[in-house]
Amino acid sequence: MAGKFELYTDKGGHWRFTLKATNGQVIASSEGYSSKAAAQAGIESVKKNAPTADTVEVTR
Repeated sequence: MAGKFELYTDKGGHWRFTLKATNGQVIASSEGYSSKAAAQAGIESVKKNAPTADTVEVTR
């Protein structure tokens, strides 16, 4: 079984999603979105861009 995206509204009424691994551990959490459609677009962006994203180390 693959991981899954969970789409929900937070207490402030914003749409958010989490990406969970097969063991239920949260891998990533989104920012708040003003609409469900915008959150779904965020999920599609992660699906599209994550496989090809570079890993870079930053110093803060």
